[in-house]
Amino acid sequence: MQIPEKNHLDLIIVGGGPIGIACALEAEKNDLNYLILEKGCLVNSLYHYPTNMQFFSTSEKLELDNIPFISDKPKPQKREALEYYRRIATSKNINIHLFEEVSTIVTAENGKHRITSSKTNYEADNVIIATGFYDIPNYIHIPGEELPKVSHYYNDPHFYATQKTIVVGASNSAVDAALEIFRKGGEVTMVVRSPEIGERVKYWVRPDIVNRIKEGSIKAYFNSRLKEIKEDTVTLETPEGEEVLENDFVLLLTGYRPNFEFLKNIGIQLSEDGRKIPQYDEKTMETNIPGIYLAGVICGGVETHKWFIENSRVHAKMILDHISEKEKALPCRTS
Repeated sequence: MQIPEKNHLDLIIVGGGPIGIACALEAEKNDLNYLILEKGCLVNSLYHYPTNMQFFSTSEKLELDNIPFISDKPKPQKREALEYYRRIATSKNINIHLFEEVSTIVTAENGKHRITSSKTNYEADNVIIATGFYDIPNYIHIPGEELPKVSHYYNDPHFYATQKTIVVGASNSAVDAALEIFRKGGEVTMVVRSPEIGERVKYWVRPDIVNRIKEGSIKAYFNSRLKEIKEDTVTLETPEGEEVLENDFVLLLTGYRPNFEFLKNIGIQLSEDGRKIPQYDEKTMETNIPGIYLAGVICGGVETHKWFIENSRVHAKMILDHISEKEKALPCRTS
């Protein structure tokens, strides 16, 4: 594999989200020759969040490198976060290639990591994987899931105005979608496997959805599941038996997961207890492959609620401190 000289780097960061940017800022401080490779646009996952999404965290907890995130709301919204992270990337001249997807990472016998992207090849001493989890939905594998009226992502409520819409799930995304569509004139029915709305739903939103269900504005089937989707109907399994409902659209907001196949192909070991937590050192974030690190939500395996921007920002400094220590220990770096 021929690799141009300019593509030999100290560090490749896979993923251009907030945590990837945080890693780049730390790499700058350590005077490392680095590059972020992002398969989509800048902060791609955030860009694809629902239009009106509001963070659980305050703006201070979303800040990177103590750069102030000014918001006029107690909890900032998606559009503010897009502006904040974009301004950091542009004002700090972050070295990033957008719309360039990494397909493989192979570690050579000399310890160098060879990265193949959709555009070219690279070689790096170190790699940070900060790819998040929003790209792969948790499919429920029922008949009709592939129909055009079904989506695993929700964007804007206007599309569903006056339509009979099924929302499957009871997480923050499902609750936000149900409330927004209801308030834009949609006829919303929620299908929830558990006996109630999840306790992890944002505390200022949960009373709203509970009351809308209680008053009948939003219909909810608890302890139930979607069995089949057809062009004009859906079939539910409820405690009272099967029920067929007229339906226009289905939102399967059942969560998302990291790209475990990508990690396994690299050689990163995953736990075998069903949680699929990648193996890494909690002090350095280095995986079982020397020189390959994990940062952000991907560290939690299927437990995607464990890591957020606010509690994984520290991964950047932990990783770069470790890389810096390794660099200092090299014979050529000693005085």
